[in-house]
Amino acid sequence: MPSQPPTDPEPGAIEASDDDALTELGYKPELKRTLGNFHTFAAGISYISILTGTFQLFYFGVSFGGPAYWWSWPMVFVGQLMVALCFCELAARYPVAGSVYNWSKRMGGPHVGWLAGWMMTVATMVSLAAVALAYQLTLPQISSVFQIVGNGTGKYDAAANAVLLGTILIVFTTLVNAFGVKLMATINSGGVFIELVAAVVLVVLLAAHITRGPSAIVQTHGLGSGQSLGYLGAFLTASLASAYVMYGFDTASSLGEESKDPARNAPRAILRALVASFVLGGLILLFALLATPNLSSPQLAAHGLQYVVKATLGSTMGQVILWCVVIAITVCALSVQTAGLRLAFAMARDNNLPGGTHLARVSPRFKTPVLATCLIGLVAIAILVVNIKQPQIFSVVTSIAIVMIYVAYLLVTLPMLVQRLRGGWTPAPGRFSLGRFGLPVNVLAVLWGTAMTVNLLWPRASVYNATGPQHWYLRWGGVLFVGIVAAGGFAYYWFVQRKHTGVLAEHALGDGPFGEPDAAHGAP
Repeated sequence: MPSQPPTDPEPGAIEASDDDALTELGYKPELKRTLGNFHTFAAGISYISILTGTFQLFYFGVSFGGPAYWWSWPMVFVGQLMVALCFCELAARYPVAGSVYNWSKRMGGPHVGWLAGWMMTVATMVSLAAVALAYQLTLPQISSVFQIVGNGTGKYDAAANAVLLGTILIVFTTLVNAFGVKLMATINSGGVFIELVAAVVLVVLLAAHITRGPSAIVQTHGLGSGQSLGYLGAFLTASLASAYVMYGFDTASSLGEESKDPARNAPRAILRALVASFVLGGLILLFALLATPNLSSPQLAAHGLQYVVKATLGSTMGQVILWCVVIAITVCALSVQTAGLRLAFAMARDNNLPGGTHLARVSPRFKTPVLATCLIGLVAIAILVVNIKQPQIFSVVTSIAIVMIYVAYLLVTLPMLVQRLRGGWTPAPGRFSLGRFGLPVNVLAVLWGTAMTVNLLWPRASVYNATGPQHWYLRWGGVLFVGIVAAGGFAYYWFVQRKHTGVLAEHALGDGPFGEPDAAHGAP
């Protein structure tokens, strides 16, 4: 009897398959699945946001490492690729909202999961404020009309104007996220398309204006002389410019509950976002260094890529590129808030945040957690206000936000390594798997995460106390702030929130007051 040709599964069967991870974790499906392949890819790449990161931090890398700082870009990529590969295995098995929180909970248990989620939540709100500040670096260079506060020469003009522009951006992203994932995805995907086209055009234009050979990217300009580690110390400081950009790729999985076929699409989106960002960002930085009129110009360290673009490509084309950077900053802020509210929603439905019942409530009309969206926006604006007359304090907190994200990533990869060594980790059948390379990749991910966390926390005056007067508590701000956030937050969880944790009844598959918390919180 001849075999029957394969038939497409019924729509209901596809939905059931998409919701398998939710069922395993003890949650009922509530968010609307409307996102396709490009939407999830766009979410990951817009969070990384090459144009935002390179234009915001190029000056930092050149200032502390000279042109040779470029080599930190491939170094950070290789390290983050190890982390991303581990995340891909997890995304294939658990493509759910609040990916880092849920993954660390499944790998390390409820206490590790809460700490990772807490660190990531705080870091996301600070990151949103930091991204919004990037408007100030670009809009006033397009036109003086955007310097609304003062004329830019006053002591606090730039800081106050940055708060105003940033607040306008955060209000916009909050409204978009509150009105539903479809609107967010449409705006985000359109912005990412423009950003990718602009990045390719910028690469081509800079390549056409190259004035020196590739030997330029081994120049150190004598930086590091007099330091105990020599140029290595200067390079490690400059590498933060790359480390501050290449993260957030996990956002592609955080939209798993709103994506179609997320177990297949999320791992692909994570890798595509990271690889595309590495290639385009690396070429922009490389050709900018080879095309800039003068590698020793103080303008290079003062105004970064904005100076290179306008000096190399001319005023008109420079203005066009800078407008594309503004669009990139906008969708980056949108994506950061999108990831943050999914994280808050995931923790709240486990009753792991104060007011969890309200924060986890999904709007029947918009199918989004509106209160969580508004709360993240309000906290980010409040953080912005700190920048009005204390920009140094804000720069410390911004740097620490990145540290907390790397720590949160480490709280996923380290417990995952423990599970591998115990034989407790099994990739999803028929989905993304590292196979025999899983253990060495996981080991490298943990070593990289540990090393970069130490590098980020190192008490450098140039990072944590860049302008006078010098204070020991600012220089050690990374260690102190992360310690306070971690210890204070965990103390609250241990003595207060831990007693109430469990999947809220309205979000659970089970019939008990907290659904099936054991199924949701246990290790695999």
